[in-house]
Amino acid sequence: MHDRVPGWLMTLLLCTIAAPAAADGHGLSLYDEPRYPAEFEHFDYVNPDAPKGGEIRLATVGTFDSLNQFIMRGNPATGLARVYDTLTVGSDDEPFSIYGLLAGRMELAEDRSWIRFHLREEARFHDGEPVTAEDVVFSFETLRTEGHPSFRLYYADVDRVEAEDKHQVTFHLGGGDNRELALIVGQLPVLPKHYWEEREFNRTTLDPPLGSGPYRITRVDQGRQITYERVEDYWARDLPVNRGRFNLDRMRFDYYRDMDVAVEAITAGAYDLRYENVARNWATAYDTPAVRDGRMRKVEIPHERPTGMQAFVLNTRLEKFSDPRVRKALDYAFDFENTNEAIFYGEYTRTESYFSNSELASSGPPTERELEILKPYREDLPEWVFERGYQAPRTDGDRSLRDNLRRALELLREAGWEVQDGTLVNRETGEPMRFTFLMRDQTFNRVIERYRPNLERLGIESRVRVVDDSQYQNRMNEFDFDVTVLVLPQSRSPGNEQRMYWTCEAAETPGSRNYSGICDPVVDELVEQVIRAGDRETLEHASRALDRALLAGHYVIPHWHTRIDRVIYWDRYGYPDTPSGSGFDIDLWWQIPGAAVEPVNGDG
Repeated sequence: MHDRVPGWLMTLLLCTIAAPAAADGHGLSLYDEPRYPAEFEHFDYVNPDAPKGGEIRLATVGTFDSLNQFIMRGNPATGLARVYDTLTVGSDDEPFSIYGLLAGRMELAEDRSWIRFHLREEARFHDGEPVTAEDVVFSFETLRTEGHPSFRLYYADVDRVEAEDKHQVTFHLGGGDNRELALIVGQLPVLPKHYWEEREFNRTTLDPPLGSGPYRITRVDQGRQITYERVEDYWARDLPVNRGRFNLDRMRFDYYRDMDVAVEAITAGAYDLRYENVARNWATAYDTPAVRDGRMRKVEIPHERPTGMQAFVLNTRLEKFSDPRVRKALDYAFDFENTNEAIFYGEYTRTESYFSNSELASSGPPTERELEILKPYREDLPEWVFERGYQAPRTDGDRSLRDNLRRALELLREAGWEVQDGTLVNRETGEPMRFTFLMRDQTFNRVIERYRPNLERLGIESRVRVVDDSQYQNRMNEFDFDVTVLVLPQSRSPGNEQRMYWTCEAAETPGSRNYSGICDPVVDELVEQVIRAGDRETLEHASRALDRALLAGHYVIPHWHTRIDRVIYWDRYGYPDTPSGSGFDIDLWWQIPGAAVEPVNGDG
């Protein structure tokens, strides 16, 4: 029920609703016209004739204890998004365009103050009940009030949502200058109101949830295995946005507690396909008879997506990490070049941007447009930000770290730390510098063990603590850590999600992605400039300016990235030969007819 609205405000609202629509059709693009016309038959990067059927067994490391992915509690299972449909779906070969899924048609106000979705009358949940505008309103209000805190931050600028009739729902979008907002509300997963009215939403559960998407859950073995089955009478299977997608009848995810065991398991035929993100494994772990005789295939799929920032993330809420000079010193102690050669076979590129591998990344001196954006903050940012780009400390040439460690000690002394009897201590408090790397598995142990001796040379004591998935997730939700390894991903069109990563509000919101605890008014203002960019060129300059401000804060110790996806699989699957730029996507793969999934022994 809505509160009583004053008459003058109601008149204004009615005028807003009656405003002309700037767009009315099958799709929307953030800045330009959608690439695909109303009569398109399928996305260009799919195989529209991909055979349906078969199954695939996949693996993931960790555990799960919940099938509710929308709340902060619990550790949700992998693959749950396939149970739900959204109002729209994005294409992988455009920066940001959406096309109707649950919504067959969209109207966008000329001033972008509202967007109306016309739901398809044939849309159904898996129990046969129709998807209605009331379900959309319920989903939005429930997720924003009872769901994960990220929903509140992501949809902060939405004023309200109204069901106009059974199949029309309108989102009122604040002032209309948040250009992306009209598109991201289309990403809303729609939940069945009639199902959740009888259940408590903000609780973990192992009951398979009701959705309207291409898959339903058919088997759950808590913490060990989950199986999804393709919905045979899926209402949207023949829509253009779904042709060539969701081809496999069954998808099973097996959980392993140890990555090395998972690698051995695929070579023994225990599962069918692995996305390999460890260079050492790619180089050495798959020299098996099955690979040599072609029964297993290793492929490298190039991609053009932003790789974001993988890094050692420092919790700046802690006093010992509150000074940027300390954080910068820790960066000088990390020897990427020798680490890359010694354990990564030279496969990686050092990351020097939060928007790496994209035109959104800053590099070199700022452009004139970037300087215009940054000029109001000249007193708040280091002078180098206005002169050059960020460059991570290097050990090129003689590969020696001595000069870097010397510089690190200078920075630590400037920040009030000094070495006494081999231990780095704070001059004022006498507190020694020590910290713990909090990890969820052993993957980065070899990297950390190469880093720790460098820290010891600075008088810093460090250790590694590996905890189980549930404990790790709980501690990260509460920001209860010193240092950890995280990937902070980015899309081709950054926008409202930046609030979850970098803002003061997110720093104080448990469960947000602002793990570093960044709280800087300059960053807050630059985030808003990214969100409110009126065209693509402005977005690129604003993103680079934000990137420079974040890098100037030394909130993380950057790692590395690669421009390929590595996949190893048993040779009974196919995938499209037309790249989308987004790399590996299992939902585009299919099983070759007649190629049965049978365990293969003797190759381990």
